[in-house]
Amino acid sequence: MSIRKLTVLTTVALILLAACTSASPGSSPGGSGAASGCLVGASFNDYDQERWAKADEPQFKKAIEAAGGTYTRTDAKKSSEQQLTDIDNLIGQGVKVILLLSKDTDVIKPALDRADDAGVKVIAYDRLVEDEREFYMSFDNPTVGKVIAETIMGLVPSGNYAIIKGDPTDANAQFLRDGMTAAGIPALGETKNGITVVYEDNTTDWSTEGARNNMETALNQNSNNIQAVLAENDGMATGAIQALDAVGVTAAVGGQDGDKAALNRVALGTQAVSVWKNAFALGELGGFVAGQLCQGTEFKDIKAPSDLPALAAPDDLDAHEFTTPEGNKLWSIILKPTPVTLDNVGDPIEAGWVTKEDVCAGVDTSTVDACK
Repeated sequence: MSIRKLTVLTTVALILLAACTSASPGSSPGGSGAASGCLVGASFNDYDQERWAKADEPQFKKAIEAAGGTYTRTDAKKSSEQQLTDIDNLIGQGVKVILLLSKDTDVIKPALDRADDAGVKVIAYDRLVEDEREFYMSFDNPTVGKVIAETIMGLVPSGNYAIIKGDPTDANAQFLRDGMTAAGIPALGETKNGITVVYEDNTTDWSTEGARNNMETALNQNSNNIQAVLAENDGMATGAIQALDAVGVTAAVGGQDGDKAALNRVALGTQAVSVWKNAFALGELGGFVAGQLCQGTEFKDIKAPSDLPALAAPDDLDAHEFTTPEGNKLWSIILKPTPVTLDNVGDPIEAGWVTKEDVCAGVDTSTVDACK
């Protein structure tokens, strides 16, 4: 082969390589090679939740690997101290991006300093950290709280309400309560339009057992006179329902997360609503954004993938500024939640989140369309 012909072929190859590695941030991650050689690490506060292995993590890996990157994970097992160590270990492994599900959003700050010093980008994944150096992604949590409240208010327009809130170190707990307030739920001890909040407390680690204890306290303090319960997730709704059943009290209960047991209760009619946050969509977004950060994309130029499920997709693909409760401004992409009631309990089945058998166990199939 002549030197001239070899030079031409080499030039063409370089042009093609440049084209393959300069895909726009909003394009599909598949095959772009944009994150080639980039290691992305996930720091889980507690990997023991069903959704992480089922939905979020497979979507992380799929999007990151499609872009040419690699993925690794750590699990702090509910230990703030371990999570600090985990992040140091990820930085030591050479990660360029960390997907962070923080245990304690205040304790984590020193680790963020070390990540920043090392040039590692951090995504606050589904849990807000008050730090402008992070890119934030989650669902519209105030709307989740608002939907839970509005659904229960439609069933119980007046009466005594108990509110079982999440972990006080997680900003989502207050976001959800803010949404309930926006729906018209009064403060603890106050009455508004016939609704009185007779009990309200946080639950450490969002635990089922803690929620059951809170609900038992609420019932004891009010001589079992409670007609409605606003639980901030389905695991806590489970604990609340256990406490209600133990004393033979029937109350309208709302929660969120689309847990299998909760969706079954929705189909059975024993839980009024579970606001489902499509974790498949959030996981895809997390991996897609990580790939863009591997490219060196600025936070303000980040985009969501164009193929997110319609029920969860934001109104546009662009990142927007998000103002935190403490007044910090973070770049973010916020997805839409889906309230699941008896009328649309088939939606998470169609999405592959749960099976028909899970949702319809023990259900009279003649009364629920999704179970026929």
